[in-house]
Amino acid sequence: MNLLTPDIPVLEKVLRSAVVYLFLLVAFRLAGKRQLGQMTAFDLVVLLIISNVVQNALIGNDNSLGGGLLGATVILLLNALVAWLTFRHKRVERVVEQTPTVLVKHGQILRDNLRRERLSLPELRAALRREGVVSHRNVRYVILEEDGHLSVIARGSASA
Repeated sequence: MNLLTPDIPVLEKVLRSAVVYLFLLVAFRLAGKRQLGQMTAFDLVVLLIISNVVQNALIGNDNSLGGGLLGATVILLLNALVAWLTFRHKRVERVVEQTPTVLVKHGQILRDNLRRERLSLPELRAALRREGVVSHRNVRYVILEEDGHLSVIARGSASA
């Protein structure tokens, strides 16, 4: 066996890598932005298990160095393509990227938005405390950003 020659056809390796990448892109998009910004120990375990589960789908019967490098290259190229497409085309950006969600408006918690983002009231309060905010009543807006982090706009700040 040659160390650099994939054990499965190159086209199959490319196809496997592309399908796994696209599946994970859709899966994490559907999972929501909360999971990205506020990963718990449980979320980390799930992520590790997912990486192990998709490994076999990605590599097939190929354990060659060349096959691994080819798979990694395909994933990196697809990621660069998706990043370029989201930068150039707003429609693609809306499909791939999350949009910010207002969680608190003028000191009032928007419970429907919390539910939609699967964020509990205690989790919101803890996130606000991490931002140095004692009470949601002290803020103009709290926005859950695309990357899962909270932006807190204090009362008295200039409007955006």
